[in-house]
Amino acid sequence: MMALKNFIRRRLKSTFWWTEEGVVLAEALVAVPFVTLFAAGILEFGNIFWERMQIDAGLRDAGRYLSRCRPTSPTYTATCSQATAKLIAFYGTQSPAADATLRVPGWGPNLADITVNAVGADGTFTIQTAHLYEASPLFGWLGIDAITINASHEERYMGW
Repeated sequence: MMALKNFIRRRLKSTFWWTEEGVVLAEALVAVPFVTLFAAGILEFGNIFWERMQIDAGLRDAGRYLSRCRPTSPTYTATCSQATAKLIAFYGTQSPAADATLRVPGWGPNLADITVNAVGADGTFTIQTAHLYEASPLFGWLGIDAITINASHEERYMGW
């Protein structure tokens, strides 16, 4: 029995404690969770910035449409409406198909999600929105509260 204990001690001492074969595994067990969390965070924040850019593009497109539709101008046509501008913002077109996808998941098609402010004295108006970002479970796990993406676009009326 004593010989077995000495054999095990010598064997473990010579192969486990003094060699470097297990170092890579130990380092990987420490590093991989942090690298994975870091990569997931980069992807999540990249998605937030992508959604912000899509919302900005939608508001810009809607603002450009509305800039040609000044209700007090003599060239105003009855086909211009804020509802059409909002559809342009949400879908990228004024007449989306029944199965059309939104620019940003969860943003629209509730037309109350976008607000068009009144025309100022200088002939400009502001179109704005607030969108609650649908985060992955990573944010909840890290204790990060819900993120609201606020965006606005100012445009000057041009008329036809």
